[in-house]
Amino acid sequence: MSSFYWWSVVGFFLGFVFGVGCALAVMYSIYAGGYRAALKDVQLPVQPERLKKALRDIQPSGKA
Repeated sequence: MSSFYWWSVVGFFLGFVFGVGCALAVMYSIYAGGYRAALKDVQLPVQPERLKKALRDIQPSGKA
């Protein structure tokens, strides 16, 4: 019975903790890469059209 408990803990760690940790690391790297790209785009002398459209979309329109 003790052997089953030990291997179930190892399986839980490898399957859940390690798996979720890797998924979070991947999501963070995607987020951080996008954030760095956005900061670079803001500092460009000529901003890309996609950035201009996004900035227009978040501006308050004055309508209630």
